[in-house]
Amino acid sequence: MADDLLLCLPATIDPSLLLGLSQAGYRLEQIDVEHLDAAPKQLLAALVSARGGLSVGLDTCRKLRATAEGTVPILLLVNQVDVSSLEHTGEAFDDFAILPTSSAELIVRLSKLTIGRGAAGKSVLVTYGPLKINTETYQAAIDGRVLDLTYMEYELLSFLASNPTKVFTREALLSRVWGYEYYGGARTVDVHIRRLRAKLGEEHASLIETIRSVGYRLGQPSWAT
Repeated sequence: MADDLLLCLPATIDPSLLLGLSQAGYRLEQIDVEHLDAAPKQLLAALVSARGGLSVGLDTCRKLRATAEGTVPILLLVNQVDVSSLEHTGEAFDDFAILPTSSAELIVRLSKLTIGRGAAGKSVLVTYGPLKINTETYQAAIDGRVLDLTYMEYELLSFLASNPTKVFTREALLSRVWGYEYYGGARTVDVHIRRLRAKLGEEHASLIETIRSVGYRLGQPSWAT
């Protein structure tokens, strides 16, 4: 079964983190990058540590994307000093956590990444101008162009679109979208907003507005000029 199998790269991830994940019910497959071709093809998610350097960690993520055909959610563990560089890393990972971290935080992150995989429900279409979001298929489109979003990018965009013109602080977005207090700081919101704007494209990037010294909102109130 792959519904609880977590791939951990490299095999030298902090043992205390792995123990906590194991106690939470995950089956762990620990391998090194050179043995990636031998990794199971059916996985719940992958945990990739970039403690040894961001470039190595990102290269591991990209190799995993190619090996697993891009279908496995990837949670990247990064050093604080590397967070600012994540805005320019494209689709290498789905979400990230800042080291040092705890197994409790990773368990919540992984749950957010994997919740609803394969689940079906009543279709709800959220629309704001050219943006359309289908909450059953976890898809979003802008002017009919389907957006290739990671799970957390989708969750963030869906939340903002469901609350149009309302301003949210970074802390509020972390609480409402990520679902817990994020101890590594609010930078993760900025990274995901920047990636969302890039995927919306230059014409529609302004749909997500930065409110200086406050946070973000999608769209503008009708009286705005």
